[in-house]
Amino acid sequence: MKKIVKATASLLAICLLVTGCGNKAELKDNNTVVKTDEGKITADALYEELRDKYGISVLVDMIDHQLFDEKYKTDDTEKETINSQIEQMKSQYNNDDEAFQAAIKQYLGVEDEDELRDMLSLEYKRNLAIEDYVKNSVTDDEIQKYYDDEVIGDIKVRHILIKPDTNDDMSTEEKQEAEDKAKKKAEDLIKQLDDGADFEELAKKYSDDTGSASDGGLIDYFNRDDNMDEAFLNASIDLEKGKYTEEPVKSSFGYHIILKVDQKSKPKLKKVKDDIIKTLADDKLNEDASLRYNALIAIREEAGIKFNDDSLKKDYDDLMQQLLDSVNNSSTAS
Repeated sequence: MKKIVKATASLLAICLLVTGCGNKAELKDNNTVVKTDEGKITADALYEELRDKYGISVLVDMIDHQLFDEKYKTDDTEKETINSQIEQMKSQYNNDDEAFQAAIKQYLGVEDEDELRDMLSLEYKRNLAIEDYVKNSVTDDEIQKYYDDEVIGDIKVRHILIKPDTNDDMSTEEKQEAEDKAKKKAEDLIKQLDDGADFEELAKKYSDDTGSASDGGLIDYFNRDDNMDEAFLNASIDLEKGKYTEEPVKSSFGYHIILKVDQKSKPKLKKVKDDIIKTLADDKLNEDASLRYNALIAIREEAGIKFNDDSLKKDYDDLMQQLLDSVNNSSTAS
């Protein structure tokens, strides 16, 4: 019953407050919606009640449901994402259902798990719409520049890792001494390579990387998206095939000597174009916190949403500005 009442109220509210909900209903008795022996309820009175009760934030949710529910139909990926989010929320309350229900009511304003799922579903669909909107803003020039500057062929290397022998109990001076000792050892190994020593044999004998030392320091093909240490990755990219680093490379793990074994040709643009577009869109969203809200505002405008009530339009504009101000202030503070 609760859901039926809410659904009916939502439908009435969105039709009364926003254009684009089909033909206007014809009232049989001018402005009267309901008559009783005690009097009548007018459409104007109903409108005021709905507007005051539901407010602009709920209306925005209704609008977005209308825009996104059909375009982004719920699929298994969405269900799995929402299930995971709810499981994570419940785990914060030790899977105590009573505590969980109280928390979502207090902090999220939802009555039960079904309403929470509805809220998370709308947010999931909004994110899809935002991503599509920002993807469409990526230009061919941006795609080409990213391809030229960032896309590389897979790289295979061998390396020798020398880890500084440090621990948390050491003083700053002791830690620096261990760092210097590790770097000096790596420099000595480079001199041995310069004198003709075999890289694989040195790796087997001296490398502190237990995962690759026995295989002569081999690290099979990797690329930018393989979560490599940035310094290690950049040094590997810069090397010519068959060459090793002339100076030790400092990473979060220690000091490396890197030998580039092979590098494949970079893939054709058409093969990686979709991935580039997604990466550029993600970068734009990460760099500009306000882009999310500006995208939703633009999507609603492009959908032809128009307010029949000037005061509601002002409430909407004020809400959007508040959201933009909040993210801009957060960005400034950080």
